[in-house]
Amino acid sequence: MSAAGNGECEDPRIERISKAIRVIPDFPKPGIKFQDITTLLLDHKAFQDTIDIFVERFKDKNITVVAGVEARGFIFGPPIALALGAKFIPLRKPKKLPGEVIFEEYVLEYGSDRLEMHVGAVETGDRALVVDDLIATGGTLCAAINLLERAGAEVLECACIIELPELKGRARLAGKPLFILIEADDT
Repeated sequence: MSAAGNGECEDPRIERISKAIRVIPDFPKPGIKFQDITTLLLDHKAFQDTIDIFVERFKDKNITVVAGVEARGFIFGPPIALALGAKFIPLRKPKKLPGEVIFEEYVLEYGSDRLEMHVGAVETGDRALVVDDLIATGGTLCAAINLLERAGAEVLECACIIELPELKGRARLAGKPLFILIEADDT
């Protein structure tokens, strides 16, 4: 893995974060190099660095909503939301939220899925940040953006720890800014 450019000076915390992420070859199937962030969570300093970098980036952007994509966005989103003084909204897989929901369907490599959000979680004019652990093809982030914008929020940016650049997910975001910490190598 290498540190992401993002047009900023290299932050020494990025190396600690990168080293804390375990890469598991051939999981869940041959040819996949799984980026395992559970080892990052075991390293309290690297985990804190991750949250701190995101908070530093977004602290002056008047974020009112941090939307975390199921499931790993639920790990990173809440501490970022608390630090920013924003509400946290879980974007869930189907039939996980009680009550009335709105949803956005999206296409996966083999089939489709959807994200759901409670009706009324977002108000017109909310300024949203979408958080997930990784961007691959970009389908999930696109669904999250569409869902939040349909509900009246302005999505300012997406934030992920890891990008798999060879899958070109960033291009699917239609120009929406994406902040990442690490680019995963395909070697």
